[in-house]
Amino acid sequence: MGCFPCSGYPSIKKRERRRIQSNRDDQPKPKPDTVKASENKVVKKEEGVDANQSSSRMDGDCSSVSRDGGETDGIKINRVNKARAFKFDELVAATENFKAAYFLGEGGFGKVYKGRLADTGQVVAIKQLNPNGCQGNREFIVEVLTLSMADHPNLVKLIGYCVEGHQRVLVYEYMRLGSLEDHLHDPWPDKKRLDWNTRMKIAAGAARGLEYLHDKMKPPVIYRDLKGSNILLGEGYHPKLSDFGLAKVGPLGDKTHVSTRVMGTYGYCAPDYAMTGQLTFKSDIYSFGVVLLEIITGRKAIDNTKSAAEQNLVAWARPLFKDRKKFHQMADPVLEGHYPVRGLYQALAISAMCVQEQPNMRPLIADIVTALNYLASQKYDPEAQPPQGPRKNSSSKKSRSIDEQKTPVNVDGHDRTNSED
Repeated sequence: MGCFPCSGYPSIKKRERRRIQSNRDDQPKPKPDTVKASENKVVKKEEGVDANQSSSRMDGDCSSVSRDGGETDGIKINRVNKARAFKFDELVAATENFKAAYFLGEGGFGKVYKGRLADTGQVVAIKQLNPNGCQGNREFIVEVLTLSMADHPNLVKLIGYCVEGHQRVLVYEYMRLGSLEDHLHDPWPDKKRLDWNTRMKIAAGAARGLEYLHDKMKPPVIYRDLKGSNILLGEGYHPKLSDFGLAKVGPLGDKTHVSTRVMGTYGYCAPDYAMTGQLTFKSDIYSFGVVLLEIITGRKAIDNTKSAAEQNLVAWARPLFKDRKKFHQMADPVLEGHYPVRGLYQALAISAMCVQEQPNMRPLIADIVTALNYLASQKYDPEAQPPQGPRKNSSSKKSRSIDEQKTPVNVDGHDRTNSED
């Protein structure tokens, strides 16, 4: 059960996703030195074990039993207090037998439907795993356990789950506005595109959700699959992180990393993790930087419809980060110049630091939260200011180029070399 080609339920279209494919646990693993990368996938390295690998596992509260072990069909989920165990018949009734009119999306894991629980009347999203898909028992259990232990306004709530026969079903709170990816790249008909204030609100909320996973969960968790389709939006564009099947307990004590198979989504995966299989909290920071860059530019992390030089978002952005006169070129044209110049520069600075190739140069999530909370609090009034353009953006002499800094800078503005990794 290794991969989730698509994770954010309302945003999943019937279109191909670029995904780092994982080896199924029951399939032969490649040789340890084999890592193949293409624009569509990265084949996993064999999971290694070293002195720095954490002994804790996200699936520590679950156990496997034989396939003939009863109605759970090989799965026991223990000490899960918050999530409700549903019978499959209840979910069939909630969706009127998975009626086509209630269909929300489809990905490699299977299909997602909108439903209404008969006993409470609550509207929910029901994710039915495809038994022949690439998600299996391990990731299913990880997601149940992670969300059962988590409690934060920027993490999607798991209502319950169903393990019955060959059925694997997850029941979430329903996020009416879909995903960030929907609004940036596949806007709904008659829906207004995201303005600057809303974009900063979403970025700040997503960062707070990631901060909870890194700094406040016990044990701390590395998300490992941060991307636009996994950031779901509720009323008022309130963002929540979703899909935790690839989550991994982070390094504990004096450990620096967790050695694991490379898993994630192409374009969002940190290069250091992709090359070495050494997973750290800074792997998530890189992914967040890519998402923030998508929010600012309106571009996709990987877009094969563009010229070769512009297909990879980070590769396209890096030379532009060096010249503040070109910062205006990075603003989403959909904004039509309606953004604060200083806010644009600061948001780009945060993104640039997050996507540094060296992990120890990337900021801490707490510093990112502080910076984005500030940006989100600075409300931009498009009526009070004329649209920005090349002349406007390039005329500011006080703003410094990101690369003019001679030492690593945290997003709180203090010079500091972070040696966390």
